Amino acid sequence: MTSQVSSPAERADEADDAREQGAVPAAGTATTAGATATADAVAAEHAVAAEHTAGATSTATAVATAEKPQKAEQAEKAERAEKPEKETRRLDRVIIRFAGDSGDGMQLTGDRFTSETASFGNDLSTLPNFPAEIRAPAGTLPGVSSFQLHFADHDILTPGDAPNVLVAMNPAALKANIADVPRGAEIIVNTDEFTKRPMAKVGYLTSPLEDGSLDGYQVHPVPLTTLTIEALKDFGLSRKEAERSKNMFALGLLSWMYHRPTESTEKFLRAKFAKKPQIAEANVAAFRAGWNFGETTEDFAVSYEVAPATAAFPAGTYRNISGNLALSYGLIAAGHQADLPLYLGSYPITPASDILHELSKHKNFGVRTFQAEDEIAAIGAALGASFGGSLAVTTTSGPGVALKSETIGLAVSLELPLLVVAIQRGGPSTGLPTKTEQADLLQAMYGRNGEAPVPIVAPRTPADCFDAALDAARIALTYRTPVFLLSDGYLANGSEPWRVPEAEELPDLRVAFATGPNHELADGTEVFWPYKRDPKTLARPWAVPGTPGLEHRIGGIEKQDGTGNISYDPANHDFMVRTRQAKIDGIQVPDLTVDDPDGARTLVLGWGSTYGPITAAVRRLRKAGSPIAQAHLRHLNPFPRNLGEILARYDKVVVPEMNLGQLAMLLRAKYLVDAHSYNQVNGMPFKAEQLATALQEAIDV
Repeated sequence: MTSQVSSPAERADEADDAREQGAVPAAGTATTAGATATADAVAAEHAVAAEHTAGATSTATAVATAEKPQKAEQAEKAERAEKPEKETRRLDRVIIRFAGDSGDGMQLTGDRFTSETASFGNDLSTLPNFPAEIRAPAGTLPGVSSFQLHFADHDILTPGDAPNVLVAMNPAALKANIADVPRGAEIIVNTDEFTKRPMAKVGYLTSPLEDGSLDGYQVHPVPLTTLTIEALKDFGLSRKEAERSKNMFALGLLSWMYHRPTESTEKFLRAKFAKKPQIAEANVAAFRAGWNFGETTEDFAVSYEVAPATAAFPAGTYRNISGNLALSYGLIAAGHQADLPLYLGSYPITPASDILHELSKHKNFGVRTFQAEDEIAAIGAALGASFGGSLAVTTTSGPGVALKSETIGLAVSLELPLLVVAIQRGGPSTGLPTKTEQADLLQAMYGRNGEAPVPIVAPRTPADCFDAALDAARIALTYRTPVFLLSDGYLANGSEPWRVPEAEELPDLRVAFATGPNHELADGTEVFWPYKRDPKTLARPWAVPGTPGLEHRIGGIEKQDGTGNISYDPANHDFMVRTRQAKIDGIQVPDLTVDDPDGARTLVLGWGSTYGPITAAVRRLRKAGSPIAQAHLRHLNPFPRNLGEILARYDKVVVPEMNLGQLAMLLRAKYLVDAHSYNQVNGMPFKAEQLATALQEAIDV
């Protein structure tokens, strides 16, 4: 579930789609996400807002401290009661982008706003975007960090094409993002940073707040730094320490504007800074001050409500989840369902490191994590764990896949289960570590010496990473093969609501280890042949070291069929190569389903994270009366068995990819279909409007 905002027609289209699903309201959430909040919940939210306004002293300072004298509180409440209530408008969806220096806490701010939005029950999708440097140069365009959140009262598909609200913490943030902001949108600007030197750093000769260049926008000038320092003057903090909380002031302001819950954020701040209670309370005070500023200032005359997406979610328990977190949980679930210890051999690399961090927290589920000295050692340890009977995983990104390639080939030769999780990023070489791309498909398919086929599974949304991990584990364990799980930075860092599955919904992944001899020689002697295959799956037996009588050779030199002895025989090598390929070709994957309600002549076929933008674009075209079919691949090796027949049905096949046409090339080679590529490699996901325009052109030609 992910979408974008643009035209009123598309808004009506997506709202209609959500209502047509007829889904029942969600029953509850792990963080109360997906709750069936109604007007009563909104009323309760106003009660929370009233509670938080207790600390305001004036619209000029909006100072909120942890405690206020009771008489002062009563006086403030009485004063506010005499003022007319501010207008509240109802919206169906909103896109907000927080932007500032990479040290301004924009990712934390966006994450907290997202968590509160999830707890309110909205559908949502996020797009974190940050520099690769740990601390990029302050005040510069390369140092800008942003977090975009799209939330709605119905099913959505992407983080949105353009923000309705931009929070710019400095001139660099404004200049880096203003091109994406449509006319008429709201811009909240930290005026304290618009001084001569910061503006000069990014090429502003005059202040954009004064030269008329922002006249087409609804600009809210707010001295965020000054207000934050004033709000925290009683905490005894230095100016620098107090200034760090300005992101919490901004978060409080936006929480007021959109009636977001606040309790969880305050609890989060107190837990995060539990060892520094003064800092914790200062952040809470800044957060409340931002809320109070929105409530009391005349500059923000309107607040907005986006109702919970009760029709978008089937009944169940929901939580907000990122792709890497969902993938981690999927791996843990796979180990549990296989009744095997889960072993991760990994070397830190952006954007895959979060999986190592998360799995290291779950020793109670039989998870062992090993942070190796390099990529080669990491996969070597994982393959050794697989030989020892564990569900083994190694995580990496494109550069690490290159280093792991020889050991992946060894896993192909040994025919042992191994999950190779590759979170794709911009390349080549170090490339764009924090940006997204889909350019490692051919590396996963062919990036090894010799004929070394490996299955490939690709999730399509952040929540789908959970199911994709289970599917990849099923293939690895059933067919005794390494499997590529190809996610990317967009999915890894993005988030959306996820329904926590019931235990009985998970697949049974248990496998039987070899326990005794499996072959009888001509003289009647019973022996163990490590390469005697299951006639259905062509998988060889999995023998745990130390099992009496099951000793066998391992290594990278070619094996003799059946016995596993070293063999240089040409005919045997030909047979083993073809057998390993036949095993991969024979993997059972579901048939591809096609969404084609109108009998279209054009098919758009995608894979991986392009699902959201493609689906949003298809909705737009159908709303406008253009028939178009859509299909999306999870299994890229082997392809679904009906893929060739589906491609032959259509006059045109368009394949959008965040690369230069890798899937399209595979389709042309295998099915002799004239697949038309639509490509982008700028480190960012597709926009729905962009795809809709390209697909309409394909239909019209």
